[in-house]
Amino acid sequence: MTRDAGYRLHTLALGPMENFIYLIHDQASGRAAVVDPAWDVPAIRACAEAEGMRITDILLTHSHHDHINGVDELLREHDAEIHLLKPEAAFWGHPLARPNLHHGGDSFQLGDTRIEVLHTPGHTPGSACYRLGEDLITGDTLFVFGCGRCDMKGGDPEAMFHTLRHLREALPSNTRIRPGHDYAEKSTTTLEEQARCNPFMHFTDVDRFVHYRQHEHDRIRSTPYPPECRD
Repeated sequence: MTRDAGYRLHTLALGPMENFIYLIHDQASGRAAVVDPAWDVPAIRACAEAEGMRITDILLTHSHHDHINGVDELLREHDAEIHLLKPEAAFWGHPLARPNLHHGGDSFQLGDTRIEVLHTPGHTPGSACYRLGEDLITGDTLFVFGCGRCDMKGGDPEAMFHTLRHLREALPSNTRIRPGHDYAEKSTTTLEEQARCNPFMHFTDVDRFVHYRQHEHDRIRSTPYPPECRD
């Protein structure tokens, strides 16, 4: 759980794929946004009830099944507004009652908490990261010492290369990364640490990045990190 600038960020590790589901709690209004509801909606609801939150919004980083399989159940229990990027809605093709479709660079308010929507394609065409305060919720775009696969439907390794370069160059180094899966020895990291230790952040040539992402990393991924990055 993180407290910053009037909000708390609650993290739940749920499901067989070690998903991180986040609840953003705006303390002034008591409203909550659930990011990528999946696997165990009762656990999500229990967290909200224990902390006195009202679930009013759902934020989707992308539309793969392991990040959205709790959406319909949550909507049956809460009159929540869904937020996702317009290109992801087109890629997903799922009918939604009242989606709030965003463009990259949009922002919206959850009570007093400002949430910025970043378009970060690569894993899917409309993948999004959500920035609030010093936190960046990255879904399957950026992991701790990794990045999302680009060999699935909608994946684009060249787009991922440009996305990661933009994140590294555009955001403050103290930005706290909140990934979509618990795939590493730690659950969070900073952008500065990823710039030093994440092999995907080190490429300046797109062709070399594409080859590494598509053909090399999954074969050697247990060993690419220098010792100082494993603590």
